[in-house]
Amino acid sequence: MKLNDLSPAEGATKNRMRVGRGVGSGKGKTAGRGVKGQKARSGVAVNGFEGGQMPIYMRLPKRGFTARNSKSHAWINLSRLAKAIEEGKLDAKNVTEETLVAAGVVNKLGDGVRLLAKGDAPKNVTITVTGASKAAIEAIEKAGGTVTVTGPKKDTAEV
Repeated sequence: MKLNDLSPAEGATKNRMRVGRGVGSGKGKTAGRGVKGQKARSGVAVNGFEGGQMPIYMRLPKRGFTARNSKSHAWINLSRLAKAIEEGKLDAKNVTEETLVAAGVVNKLGDGVRLLAKGDAPKNVTITVTGASKAAIEAIEKAGGTVTVTGPKKDTAEV
């Protein structure tokens, strides 16, 4: 079998309707557009038009705001960190953002990793992250570990 031997199944394709080609064609004269009016004319797009009434997209309130300089941090909870250390994916003595990505605990760094306090803290862990909640820092220090917060990364373009 060759490509030039292939053809679509019987009845699978249908010729397009050519409109405005005489009254006998069944789609002649007005070509299925009815008589007169805005939608009978060519070059008309009436999306969102409601006949002079205020359109719904203008009646509804617009909410939300995203600052252009906002940061998107990857985040990790204490329970996820403890689980990864238990499974042997991470070494508790030296946990950094790069080791978290390499172990598959965090998918994408973005602007850094932020440590959150959900779950139980792993024992004797040393972790370096961009940010951490106060509760997460307290929980890790209570469990005999240390947290180093490096703060937001500086843009190289600003220097």
